[in-house]
This record gives sequence, C-alpha cells and structure tokens, in this order.
Amino acid sequence: MKPAVFVGISLAIFFILRTAFPKNAGVILFLFTGLLLDLYLWNWVKKKIRTRTSFYQRFWTAVYWMPFTLLIILVAYGLVVPLMEWNQALKSYLPGFLLILYFSKMFPILGLLVADLSGVSILLFHRLFCPIPENTVPFRRNSMVVFCGGIAGGILFLLLLSGIFFWQFDFRVRREIVQLKDLPPSFDGMKMVQLSDIHLGSWPSKVQLEKAVSMVNALQPDIVVFTGDLFNYGTSDGNGFETILMKLHAPEGIYAILGNHDYGDYVSWHSPEAKRKNMEELFLYFKKLGWHLLRNENVILKNGMDSIALIGVENWGATQRFQRLGDIRKAEKGTEGMSTRVLLSHDPTHWGSIISRQYQDIDLTLSGHTHGGQLGIDCCGIHWSPAGWIYPEWCGLYSNPDSPSPQYLYVNQGLGNIGYSGRVGILPEITLITLKRAK
Repeated sequence: MKPAVFVGISLAIFFILRTAFPKNAGVILFLFTGLLLDLYLWNWVKKKIRTRTSFYQRFWTAVYWMPFTLLIILVAYGLVVPLMEWNQALKSYLPGFLLILYFSKMFPILGLLVADLSGVSILLFHRLFCPIPENTVPFRRNSMVVFCGGIAGGILFLLLLSGIFFWQFDFRVRREIVQLKDLPPSFDGMKMVQLSDIHLGSWPSKVQLEKAVSMVNALQPDIVVFTGDLFNYGTSDGNGFETILMKLHAPEGIYAILGNHDYGDYVSWHSPEAKRKNMEELFLYFKKLGWHLLRNENVILKNGMDSIALIGVENWGATQRFQRLGDIRKAEKGTEGMSTRVLLSHDPTHWGSIISRQYQDIDLTLSGHTHGGQLGIDCCGIHWSPAGWIYPEWCGLYSNPDSPSPQYLYVNQGLGNIGYSGRVGILPEITLITLKRAK
C-alpha cells in the first residue's frame, strides 16, 4: 500500500470514528497516531523481508496488515449497521482484539524509535565533534533493540489475549470492614454489597452474569448498591439481561446511580429526540429491575428507632470530559445532622475535589469508574495499575487525613469492562462492605 493511500484511509477512519464516538476523541487521536507509527514500522519490516521468497513476503505482508484491514471492515460495517445493533460477541471481542494488536505493536515501534534516535545522535556527534572515517557506514540501526521491542510486544499480546479468555469473568469478592464513629447500634454489622461498572454492552454471554448474580446473593447482603455505568452506549445494551439482574436480592433493597456511560453521550444519535427516548428507556429499565435509582436525592434507611441516610448523586467528574450533573446540595437535603451518611458517587474525583473538602460529615463514599485500569498487579503486597497515573484514588479503601472525624472512600474496580474486553492482574470485583460501629 502506498503511503499516501494509507494516510488518506487513516484520516477517513479518524474522522468517521470521531463523529460516531464524540466523547472518545482523545482515544481516536491515539489510534490515528498509532496507525501512522504502524506505517513507520512497516518500512523497517519491508526491508527485512524483501530478500525472501515472494510467498514469504506475501504471507508476512498479509499478517502485518491484517489489523488495519479488520479496522477498515469494522468501520465500514459500522456505517451500515449501527453499533448498538451489532451481535453482542462481535461488539465485545473484535474491537478489543484490534486494540491489543495495536497496543502490542507499540513496543517494536518504540524499539525502532530508540534505535533510530540513538543512530541519529551518534551521526550528529561524529559530524560535530569527530569526523567519520572513510569507508565507514555513517548510520546503522541497532536491530537488537528493535528485536527486543518485538519480543516485548509479543509477550504483551499473549498476556492481553489471556486476559480475555481466562480473567475477564474471574469474579472476586473483596471484603472490607468500615468502622464509622456514630453508626447507630442497630446498623452495626450491616452487610452492603457494592457493584459497579457492569457495562452490559461488553457481555457476550448471559451465563457469566448469572454466575456474578449468584455470587452476590450467596453473600446474603442486607442491601445492594450499584455505583453507575450499567450500559456502554445506550439502553439497548441491556436487552436480554433484565431477567438475570432481577434475581439480585437484598432485604433493604437495591439502590443505583448513573455513571458517565449511562447518559448516551458516547455515540452520535440521529436526533435529540432519539437521545431523549434512550434516557426514557433507561428509567424504565431500572424500574423494571426493581432498582431504586437515586438522581441527586436520598433515601432514609430505618431499623427500629435508628436510621442512616443513603445519598445518590448523578455523575460528576473533575475533568471537563465527564458530565458534571451531580448536585450534592440537592441530594443531601433533609439528611443534614444525621449520624451516618453514605454517598453513592460514580467518579472518585468527586470525592477528591469536593466531598473530602466541603462535606466532611459524609462518612462513606462509594465510587467506581476507574475499573482499576483493568490491568496491573495485585499480589504479594503489590497493588499497582496505570489507573493510578490518572486517578489519585483508583481502587480500594481510602481515608481523608484532613477530616476531623473518620471519612472514607471506597473505589470498586468494576464487574465488567469496556474498550479492552479482558482483565490482567486487576480482576472483576464484587465488594462486601460490613459497617461496624467504631469503639
């Protein structure tokens, strides 16, 4: 393929995807940059195979350009069939497979860049300070650096592929005991299960969701809370999953809030009316499930003469990329002065930016959103993920050191996934939080 044709097709893909997925412009720009770097790597590969047999050259050319060909097919298919009408398995796996192919290519590309930059640096040094002897090749790539990058890319590809087949649905129950100073006696020992980021549009199988629901019910929680992102792009993502989610059971009820993906902002709609209809269908979906959706409002949970407040806000993110619809003042109205207040807020940056500074009388905030990065290390006392580069509070239990009384945030690493349809190191989570009265 001629470079001009490749760049032209890449630009077309970029503008089509940017129009179709307006909220993912940054990711799509990263993809476009990756495509240009892919051409840069191909020029090196082409030189390596040009002396081989024609069959060998054709084979490796086809293998190398397979991801780009699949990307063209996917984009073309998306122009004919809207994403939300795709087969569930196709929508779940093929985009994720392309993502790991291009992500894995970044390592050999990085190796090639390092080899070229070091070669150019040596060449400049000789020209400026030490003339190059005659009959000496002025510039030579260090092929070993590129080779090592290729090996690293291959390892990453196998690891990410394993994450799809082995760990995507390897649900783990994480248990936390949260001690609250003024928790009413009758709520001492209350079991609360938190679920977050189910992303129904990424589930190719109903069997795995049945397994997760059974695991939750086996914990016999007093209450279940869901902290946002039930869908990926639209309410139709949930078609066929209702009967499974309706099996969730808790005596004190199931309460939910909306996450950034639930508003339908990640795809382009044919009209404002279509988007409004999607939201109307969303509200009906939650009602059908029997989940109490809290939209900048609260509910008082009572046990005898004791009570605690459960507050739920709409999505609020610290960056402009995410909606700022959460209204904590409106949501907390009527709960001021209560001994225990638990807040559901999808994005943990809401806690870091506002709650931990201005609302230190909210005892516990439950969030999700980060997915724990979906890959990282969580063993042998090491707890790390690239998500920590973006979110100060990305997974687990945090406390506010500036609060006069204990104030906590718990960030659930999500039950589902989006983008990359797998998990490596950071497994899908069901959180069992036991509220205890601090002594």
